[in-house]
Amino acid sequence: MRFDLVDLQLFIAVADQRSITRGAERSHLALASASARIKGLEDALGVALLKRGRRGVELTAAGESLLDHARLVIHQIDAMRGDLAGFASGVRASVHFLANTSGLSEHLPKALAGFLREHPDVAIDIEERESTDIAAAITAGAADLGFAAEHALPEHIERFPFSEDRLTLVTSRRGPFAGRRQIDFQEAGACDFVGLTSATALQMHISKHAARLGMRPHFRARLRDFDAICQMVAADVGVALVPEAAARRCAKTMPLSMVRLRDAFANRKLVICARSFKTLPRLAKMLVEHLRATAA
Repeated sequence: MRFDLVDLQLFIAVADQRSITRGAERSHLALASASARIKGLEDALGVALLKRGRRGVELTAAGESLLDHARLVIHQIDAMRGDLAGFASGVRASVHFLANTSGLSEHLPKALAGFLREHPDVAIDIEERESTDIAAAITAGAADLGFAAEHALPEHIERFPFSEDRLTLVTSRRGPFAGRRQIDFQEAGACDFVGLTSATALQMHISKHAARLGMRPHFRARLRDFDAICQMVAADVGVALVPEAAARRCAKTMPLSMVRLRDAFANRKLVICARSFKTLPRLAKMLVEHLRATAA
C-alpha cells in the first residue's frame, strides 16, 4: 500500500479544520481534487475516515488512528529535510525541543550549552510552550523532546525527572509579607504585581490558577525575564511569583525577601519527556543521555 505525502498533509489539514473545504484551501488544492484524494485514501484503506455532516466533518476511529500516524510521518519528513539542509549550512542535524518558561530561563541553558559544546555539528531548535501544549505536541509527534511540568503530562508520555521548580513569592525587604515564611496565594490578591508578559507559558500557568481562585491580579509591569522582574520588586513596585531558583539567584544581589506558597500549583516537578525514548532519532537519544547525566 502506497501513501502520497500530499494526501497525508491534506488529511491533517482537513482534520485540523474539521472541513474538507477549509482543509483544501490550507493545502492549496481545489475542493474537487481534495475530495477525490480523501475518497481515494478511504478506498485504499477500505475504511471510512470521516463522518460528513452539514457543519463539517468528524473523524472516525480509523481517521483518528490515521491522523496520529500521519502527524508522525510528516514530522519525520520535516526532520529529514532539516537535517539534510543542515549539511549545506555546515550544521549536520538538529533536535526539535519544546520547553516551558522556567526550563528556558533557569534549568536548561547550562545543560544544553554543555551538549552543544561537545557536539559542534548539532543544532537544537528550542521553542517555548506551556506544559499542556508541550504534552499535546509530543503526543501528536510534532516535536522530538519536551521539558515540562509533570502534572501536565498524560500517562502515555514517557518522562524522567530533571529538576524541581517551586514557585515562590518575592517581595522587597520593606514590602508586604517580608516577615512571613509562607502564605496562600490568595492572601496576595490585593497586592500590586510584577509579572512576565502575558504570552509566556509560566504567566499563563499562573493566570489560570489565579482565575480558579477568583483572583484578578493587578499588574503594574510586565517584563520578559526574571532578573528584570526581581529588580522591579526590589524597588517596591510590587510583588511577583517566580521560580525559586531564580528568586534565590536574584536575592544574592538584590534586597528581596522570599515567601513560600502553600498552594499545590506552586510545586512543580520538571521532566524531560518524549512520545517514546526508544524511537527517537539518534541525535535526540544522545541529547537525552546527556540530560539524564546532568539532571538534578
